[in-house]
Amino acid sequence: MMYRSLNSHSRRDFLRYGGGAIAALALAPAWSCLPSPAGAYIPAGDTPPPSELDVKIGQMILAGFRDDQLKDKNPIIADIQERCLGGVVLFDYDVAWHKAKRNIKSPKQLAALDAALQATTPYPPLLISTDQEGGRINRLKPAYGFPPSYSQQYLGELNDLAFTHECADTTAETLVSAGINLNLAPVVDLNVNPECPIIGYYERSFSSHPEIVTAHALEVIAAHHQHGVLTTLKHFPGHGSSTSDSHQGFVDVTNTWSEIELEPFRNIIQAGMCDVVMTAHIFNAHLDPDYPATLSQPTITGILRDQLGWDGVVITDDMGMGAITQYYGFETAIELAVEAGADILAYAINSAVFDPTIPARAFQVIKGLVENGFIRESRIDQSYRRIMRLKDRLMR
Repeated sequence: MMYRSLNSHSRRDFLRYGGGAIAALALAPAWSCLPSPAGAYIPAGDTPPPSELDVKIGQMILAGFRDDQLKDKNPIIADIQERCLGGVVLFDYDVAWHKAKRNIKSPKQLAALDAALQATTPYPPLLISTDQEGGRINRLKPAYGFPPSYSQQYLGELNDLAFTHECADTTAETLVSAGINLNLAPVVDLNVNPECPIIGYYERSFSSHPEIVTAHALEVIAAHHQHGVLTTLKHFPGHGSSTSDSHQGFVDVTNTWSEIELEPFRNIIQAGMCDVVMTAHIFNAHLDPDYPATLSQPTITGILRDQLGWDGVVITDDMGMGAITQYYGFETAIELAVEAGADILAYAINSAVFDPTIPARAFQVIKGLVENGFIRESRIDQSYRRIMRLKDRLMR
């Protein structure tokens, strides 16, 4: 593949890599020619600049971090500047983590943090994400000074699309003011099992009826788009029929899942309203007799991409969840997820046991897999093109 220098192209052109007239752009040779926002990393002395491959791989990682200010020694800075991290996920304080210092404290503090994050990246825009579904799953809580919200179940039971749009409009406006450009919502799982410990229990599903889920999810997405915020459909191929929680361990939906759970994903993709799809760590022997959805090529590439026609970004659910870590080694899980068709690997580091080296380790694993021939660089290129097309929409 021939690469053209960035010298004659703008940063906007760079972000359109693979998405328009610029078929491919050289990154490493033109590092010094890129505009440098305040705080951007500029290699000094004998420190080598990130290579083209480094940039592509870094964009495939979304990570959590600690602290509500971007202090100089925070490892996330090196992840962003030296490893070209493509995105972060924000969490609020939680007693379960012994009041561990997370990211969200107040509207003013959060806006300052997110501005600092964007000023740090050499390749804006950074995807800054959070789970703002509403109801019990919301990171921007009234206790911190943010507007109250309703659960998706409440909105689905009310079944007033105008009210759902109004609520989503408030959410999107809140996200924009905080500097968040990607909401890890809406949930489009069907409420097949109201006793499901991770979907039904937390009132995260609009309904057990796919047409109701589709209609309300489309209102949520439309309201976010009006404010320039991207959204995420989750959890593919459907977590609502499960009887256990993939945060805790193995989840088998072989005998509870049905194809109707694909309907909201199919409908929203066909409507042209899908931005990102998040995978579920659920196992279904009828779809893949070997691996859970996040690590399953038949599920991600076969069903989501080939059958449902989705060629946009696929992000994994947190790779630190028990359904993955209890059964697969760190390196194996990464290789399987990438080969399955995932574009962004999420490491929310959402636990009391916090390891700030995880993003760097994931970066090195992917790079090693490519350099040693276990993953083709053309596969990395696929994900990079999808991510750049997504980010290009944030620049318009």
